Amino acid sequence: MVSEEFIRRVKEFHGHICPFVVLGLRAAEVALSRLGVGRAGAVETIREDIVAVVEVNNCFADGVQVATGCTLGNNSLIYVDTGKNALTVFRRGGRKGVRVYIDSEKLKEKYFPREALELFRRVVIERVGTDEEVGELHKVWEEVGLRMAELPEEDFIIQEVEVVEEPERAPIFESIRCSKCGELVMAPKAVFIEGKPYCTTCVGREVPAVVGRGISTSFRIPFRVVRQLNV
Repeated sequence: MVSEEFIRRVKEFHGHICPFVVLGLRAAEVALSRLGVGRAGAVETIREDIVAVVEVNNCFADGVQVATGCTLGNNSLIYVDTGKNALTVFRRGGRKGVRVYIDSEKLKEKYFPREALELFRRVVIERVGTDEEVGELHKVWEEVGLRMAELPEEDFIIQEVEVVEEPERAPIFESIRCSKCGELVMAPKAVFIEGKPYCTTCVGREVPAVVGRGISTSFRIPFRVVRQLNV
């Protein structure tokens, strides 16, 4: 069962406790245990030895990062945009991994009070909730979330998977200075115009991005630099 320490850590990381951030903790706990490995530490994250693959970019993914130690920043977390509440964990060099899938409809029927789902609809889905309703959702959602910490394995779908192709470890690229703004940009991301390198921001290019709906292949950067403050 998920420890109080991980509950504390994920609350600090995610900002609040909710059902799916705790489900991310619990799913990761199940996967790591079934695989026979512990949370990725210094050696594992430096070498990217343990890999976690999440299939959704909601609260669940934050729980996975806290519990596994595999994050986007240390290149041990891979996000595949299938839209499923699922996690797969494997160790590099091995052929087997463990995938844990959550059927959210079944869990909601079994564990989620109707008033909590109604509050979620108003506050999060429709964005029409009052400040009072936001506060009430926070309270009720945390209560439901803490129940997820003790979810039995029977409520998950747990699968053994075969690792058919290991993803590459994160390569290290040289940096190139943009000819317009002067900022350094990872070489493969630079755009060359008349032989000069530019960053995508300066040339106004759309770029791939992970946003609320998942991976967007054409996202326009939603800001522009007005002035430099530390001159």
